[in-house]
Amino acid sequence: MKTVYLDTSAIVKRYIQEVGSDVVTSVYSSAWRGDAKISFSLWNIGEVLSVLDKYYRRGWLTREDFELARREFIGETLKMLRLRILRVVPLKPSIIAKSWKLIEKYHIYQADAIQIVSSREVNAEEFYTGDKTLCAIAELEGLKQACLG
Repeated sequence: MKTVYLDTSAIVKRYIQEVGSDVVTSVYSSAWRGDAKISFSLWNIGEVLSVLDKYYRRGWLTREDFELARREFIGETLKMLRLRILRVVPLKPSIIAKSWKLIEKYHIYQADAIQIVSSREVNAEEFYTGDKTLCAIAELEGLKQACLG
């Protein structure tokens, strides 16, 4: 079974309709069928909640849509963990330390560097992101990636 790594921008596309949402829906469908395992960092959980909150505060989501997206994200994440079709990568000191080299090499935020290191931690066959800069760096780092918009 292949492992697919999703960064925050990709995960959000599961719960908010954006460019690339169809691809992320397909990835989740593969996991639910047992054809793939999804993975993301523990870091991403807080980031997804932050993005949903930001969308709500900016008026891009109604209160009801915000609460629904939040509830669906948390519920689906917990269910997938129980079924072992989701692997959440812990934020270990070794991952943080490995991210420092990428920060200095590419002049990126630690959050982005953590995505690449975490993807490697689970030997992900595919890496999905909606961030064009992160997508380019993932490619330079030899990850098979897909840019989502």
